[in-house]
Amino acid sequence: MDQMFKDFVLHVIDNANDLTLATVRLDGYPQATTVSFAHDGLNLYVGIGKHSQKANNVRHNNKVSLTINLPYDDWREIKGLSMSALAEVIEDGAGVDAAKARLLARFPQVAQWTDSAMPGEMAFLKIVPQVISVLDYSKGFGHTEQELA
Repeated sequence: MDQMFKDFVLHVIDNANDLTLATVRLDGYPQATTVSFAHDGLNLYVGIGKHSQKANNVRHNNKVSLTINLPYDDWREIKGLSMSALAEVIEDGAGVDAAKARLLARFPQVAQWTDSAMPGEMAFLKIVPQVISVLDYSKGFGHTEQELA
């Protein structure tokens, strides 16, 4: 991946708190949900309910899409990402510890929702990008670039 492209991607990831995650429901319809996230490089982590529809959707089909956008006041300032990715539900082990640590570092206030407060109810998604598209209107209306992750 080109370094300038990667730097742009990481800038957006570092400066946005939420992403919109699209999963595939069992009936075949997409489901889009806004969630807060943390990251380790390009890998994204989301806290979810262990028995949530998102968790069940990913267990059935691990292909997801997502968008991350920075705030803007003028269309000429629009900057964001769109990704095709693979997601994994993490319910135990070292993966949970890593995801929890990343989320707590970024959002200390979520400590009240960790397993100590809600035993057995929380899981995490690890989302690994496969294709990343950037949107940067500062380079012109609708300017996009795409690379494999």
